Amino acid sequence: MIEKLKPGKISIVVFLTALIWVWADLALDEPLTLPDVKIEVAKPTDESLWVSFLPEGAESNPRASVTLDSVTLKGPASTIAEVSRRRNRGELDRNLFLVPSEEGLIQEETRTINVLDFLRRNEAIRQLGLTVVSCEPEKLTVQARKLVEQSVEVEWAAIDSSREVASFDPPFVTAYVPSGETIKATVQLSTQDQIQARNSPVEKTPYLRIAGQQWEVPTKVKVTLAPAQNPRTAEQVRATYGYCFSPNTQGKYRVVLAENTDLTALTSVSVKATPAACQAYRDAGRPQILLYLHDQDTQTPPDQWIERDLEFNFPPEYVRKGEIEANQQPPRVRFVLVPIDTEAAPHSDL
Repeated sequence: MIEKLKPGKISIVVFLTALIWVWADLALDEPLTLPDVKIEVAKPTDESLWVSFLPEGAESNPRASVTLDSVTLKGPASTIAEVSRRRNRGELDRNLFLVPSEEGLIQEETRTINVLDFLRRNEAIRQLGLTVVSCEPEKLTVQARKLVEQSVEVEWAAIDSSREVASFDPPFVTAYVPSGETIKATVQLSTQDQIQARNSPVEKTPYLRIAGQQWEVPTKVKVTLAPAQNPRTAEQVRATYGYCFSPNTQGKYRVVLAENTDLTALTSVSVKATPAACQAYRDAGRPQILLYLHDQDTQTPPDQWIERDLEFNFPPEYVRKGEIEANQQPPRVRFVLVPIDTEAAPHSDL
């Protein structure tokens, strides 16, 4: 007599069958193609060795990195799905490094490497849990050149494109550079560095840049700039003050200052500036000092004062060039914010 299957057993059988199909589907290998995979040459441990890529037909133009058109991977559908999600979220790092010593590049030579073999050995790719099946291009030319140790002149570059005369101590540093090429060691100075360098030396670490590759020189140098042609002097500037509201408070609240507010402190300020910067500050057509209001100021009870410094509203271009700064502590006031529809306020409105 054939035993009838109970409903519970049927449900278990259906569930197990579905589970097997899901597992089998996830276990199937699927492809995933990644475009624009970058391979960059890591800095060799041997300072006298310079390794770079040679683009086809352009041996005189070595590069520190190359970008592969495509890399095709395959693996379980579940792993492919996870890697795809990471790529879509911008969390998948497609920058790989070629370590010269791991590729046997320890002396001067030019060699063609098999990119597919390199990718399959790459630890970053292996950690994805996928297999590399193809790539484009399939081969790359790598050149290793011996550098020579020699004295290199120091120069400087400014972030804001300034071109002032600088002096360096020492003016030359020892570095490894390609034989027969004129390479300079560069120090980069920010705007703040330039301001300091006009008063006292600034210590910086130079760097070399060769065919897109950049590395630091172990010797630090002290940089000094000539004093500004237009020195800053102390000036008293007639000022106006203004309020900066947020979009949430603009047009809804007014500022009420304390009755004992010293208005003379708000109508004249002392600055240290070049003549051009001082004149620009005077003629800007906007308040010279500002009181910034915060949304949380509206939560302060009307019988409690808020104390805050005003901020100097200097012309940004002269601030960047270090040609203007405050020559006093910023004015400080006590105030409250009162809704505009309030008819009576407990304090004087100035």
